[in-house]
Amino acid sequence: MAFDFDLFVIGAGSGGVRAARIAAAHGARVAIAERQYLGGTCVNVGCVPKKLMTFAASYAHHLEDAAGFGWQVGDARHDWSTLIRNKDREIDRLNRTYARLLEGPGARVFWGDAVIAGPNTVRIGAETVTAAKILVATGGRPVLPEVPGAREHGITSDDVFYLERMPERVVVVGAGYIGIEFAGIFARLGSEVTMAHRGRMILNDNFDLDARRVLQDELEKQGVVYAFDCKITGVEQSAGGLLVHRSNCAAIEVDQILFATGRAPNTQGLGLEEVGVELRGNGAVHVDDEDRTNVPSIHAIGDVTDRVQLTPVATAEGHAFADRHFGPARREVTYDNIPTAVFANPPVAQVGLTEEQAIARFGDDLDVYQAEFKAMRFALAERDEKTLMKLIVQTSTDRVVGAHMVGQDAPEIIQGFAVAVKMGATKADFDATIGIHPTSAEEFVTLRTRRPPRTAEAAAG
Repeated sequence: MAFDFDLFVIGAGSGGVRAARIAAAHGARVAIAERQYLGGTCVNVGCVPKKLMTFAASYAHHLEDAAGFGWQVGDARHDWSTLIRNKDREIDRLNRTYARLLEGPGARVFWGDAVIAGPNTVRIGAETVTAAKILVATGGRPVLPEVPGAREHGITSDDVFYLERMPERVVVVGAGYIGIEFAGIFARLGSEVTMAHRGRMILNDNFDLDARRVLQDELEKQGVVYAFDCKITGVEQSAGGLLVHRSNCAAIEVDQILFATGRAPNTQGLGLEEVGVELRGNGAVHVDDEDRTNVPSIHAIGDVTDRVQLTPVATAEGHAFADRHFGPARREVTYDNIPTAVFANPPVAQVGLTEEQAIARFGDDLDVYQAEFKAMRFALAERDEKTLMKLIVQTSTDRVVGAHMVGQDAPEIIQGFAVAVKMGATKADFDATIGIHPTSAEEFVTLRTRRPPRTAEAAAG
């Protein structure tokens, strides 16, 4: 059977665009459908604009710290509208860049809602096309909880980037990486921030316990007020803004409430179930190790599969898919030792196992090397900010199985050490590497203080 295209991609986010442009570069006839904007969540309402806002917030402390180094800065104030306007200009530039990436190798872009009408058929509005392979790369979306008033008065992370003014008082619901990042942004820009979290500590067990502890303390120093073991029971309009009702303490009046309580796969309205594609309980597309669904011609990558919700993972999956089906050589994606970061202030970054995960896997066959100190950049500034650096080592093999950092430039530093961990470097390899002095990063190759791991009971508790 002759098809209109060799590949039809639904969703022009990071993973979908990478798959489309690499497949087209290999000579495939490619089309891609998008209903909103090129670049998906990351470019438009995710990692890129959020990182720009993190940079903006960091200048608050840079200005304060400058006095210790002899600078007389004077009065300074932040203009939210300027930040949003300049952010929009940068996102527009990136959208145009993504368009060129697709147009260059000859991929055709369809604008509108794409619906899978058959194993090899896609309908976009009034137009119907066929393709040998269909790739679903529609990502995920933030969700609002079933709380009275949440939909009427609450916002999600998507909405923050379009606020006309910065809220003076804000409640952030949820202490995952999205909630943490926005809490830090608002706090450094001058908002009164309350973080409501149903747990007893920020972040979750995917992050090392010591890293969570240090970051939690640092955010509290910046003015973030925690309400742990707390559930939001209702939100209503009040004379002075919004009245937020909480399960374990008095109601609080704020200007804005941000729900950072999770994301859901974007599978509604795609026609997947109608053509027999198996979905998981949360709506995610079920795929095998090579991104295939139970319908042989339909595949899926990225957040819509709910495997690893990280932009670089979706991008890697898209590239591997294109090479696997249309390129001269296979490319594989491995999910071990994926580095990740929380762009708080200070940021957290890690690769490999946490101490708690390592205990569960290796028992007491572990050594932990750890240092907490005040970084040199704060030596002349009146700022008490801790840096944490930590290595998890399997004793019997001497292999470094985890590296963790809280501190300025942590993501930039861990990205390099992730290569070493991925290659199976040992603690002896780290020790034999000469550090760059004076840097914080050199601490990773000079760590000598060793301790045994926590007990399994302490790690679990």
